[in-house]
Amino acid sequence: MTTPGPSTDPIMDRITAAVGAHRVDGDPRHRDTLVDLWAEITAGGDPFHRCVLAHYLADMVDDPAQALMWDVRALDAADVLDDSRAQEHHVSLQVAAFYPSLHLNIADNLRRLGSFDAAADHLDTARARAGALADLGPEQSGYVEMMTTLIDDIGVMIRDRSSEARSTHPA
Repeated sequence: MTTPGPSTDPIMDRITAAVGAHRVDGDPRHRDTLVDLWAEITAGGDPFHRCVLAHYLADMVDDPAQALMWDVRALDAADVLDDSRAQEHHVSLQVAAFYPSLHLNIADNLRRLGSFDAAADHLDTARARAGALADLGPEQSGYVEMMTTLIDDIGVMIRDRSSEARSTHPA
């Protein structure tokens, strides 16, 4: 058995550390760390870093308008990201599998803001792109089931015109 060597991606190490620490203690300083890191990466920086950072940062804010801003940034970054760059981080990553979650998060934020028609459009896109999740393999079956459940649950909330925060919302 070999011990993993030092990371070759210090930006991802910083993102992972801030997200992990926030999950443990909820301290808003970890959000600030990611916002500062976003400024370092810049809007023209590595799309994988931008996509991951913005996706996680959206989950760390309570305000749906702020979360929407970060989720749109994550989606924009995914649109210029390719599998080869994502697979530099982990060989199993496929950009197509990012889209259901990205569109679902945007749909949920739009729903929370009362923009139900736009939310329904993004939910339809999440549902249409969910087929890419089948390629993740059996080790990701829990994630696939969670995404399917969330698509259905948020669909009901959109249909019912509910702008209430979900009890399972990460923030």
